[in-house]
Amino acid sequence: MSNNLSLAAQVISEGYLPARSALLQGPREPVRGGMSGDRIRGMLLGLAIGDALGNTSEGLDATERELEYGEIRDYLPNPHASERRVGLPSDDSQLAFWTLESMLELGQLDPEDLGERFATRPIFGIGGTVREFLRKRAECPVPWYRCGVESAGNGALMRISPVALLHAEGTSAALWLDAALASIVTHRDAASVASCVAWVDLLATLLRESSPPSGDALIERFVATVDQVCTEQRYRPRDGRYVGREGTFPAYLDFVLAEARRHAWSTREACDAWSSGAYLLETVPSVLWILARYGDDPEEAIVRAVNDTRDNDTIAAVVGAAVGALHGERALPNRWRTGLLGRTQAGDDGRVFQLVGTAARRLATA
Repeated sequence: MSNNLSLAAQVISEGYLPARSALLQGPREPVRGGMSGDRIRGMLLGLAIGDALGNTSEGLDATERELEYGEIRDYLPNPHASERRVGLPSDDSQLAFWTLESMLELGQLDPEDLGERFATRPIFGIGGTVREFLRKRAECPVPWYRCGVESAGNGALMRISPVALLHAEGTSAALWLDAALASIVTHRDAASVASCVAWVDLLATLLRESSPPSGDALIERFVATVDQVCTEQRYRPRDGRYVGREGTFPAYLDFVLAEARRHAWSTREACDAWSSGAYLLETVPSVLWILARYGDDPEEAIVRAVNDTRDNDTIAAVVGAAVGALHGERALPNRWRTGLLGRTQAGDDGRVFQLVGTAARRLATA
């Protein structure tokens, strides 16, 4: 698939891509190798499953959720499917699979096409930043990259995973640029750009790993990429015990994850400490700590994301993509796969499976 170097250069020259110039250099240690169809299917289905398991109890504190539902290990009754226990999408997997659909149809990342798809289809549980992006797009006839919102929410991270499939050769500057451009369609913020680049880099690496990396190695690669790409913009936590602490995004990640290691926190203890909502200072450490603790156990990783976090559909979708990429489709419980209806819109049952199959056939290189 082609790269977007000239487009990125234009956007950077106009000041609409908040990232260090190191973004153009790409990873210091590129990862090479093929991607198997099983791992591609695992990544995409893991995302859809995590979203579907979480979105029926999204927004509750872990303790509140446990009191109402006990521990969630399967789909809950869904009011949008006559109370059947089946997996339906929220905006997380909708936007992710529309991104995949665009990539497959056009053979590349086309940010303008992404924006058009997002703007012309009903979105389930739409977030405030995407709503603002849609308003700006409708009201202002400007280039696509001027419609993104300066938001450090997780709405770009939640849909970015398919971009990891774009470049068959592995991690590269071209892959990083595509991730950055895909982020700023809706979220034109330094932490969002850095998170999306680091996440796509990590997924592209996991797709090619022969065995699960250690939790420390996984965190180290992600945070090193964030540190390489993110600007010096300063952020403050909005919730949790570290409210009032100000610093750069990579410095904050370093600090809270070191605290989790020092205290040997469980995933719930850690997510309670720094909070686990839709703000990237909450979402990102939650994802990384869950993977550090349970990256070798796909089912438990997704279950912990669903049960131990507040924005649990997004965090479970992101975690699900990672463990699916690392372990493949066959490592995801069959009951979750067969219970997933595979919608991206109301009434298009099975569409997810069509897109997953096409991606695996067309993009597998091993």
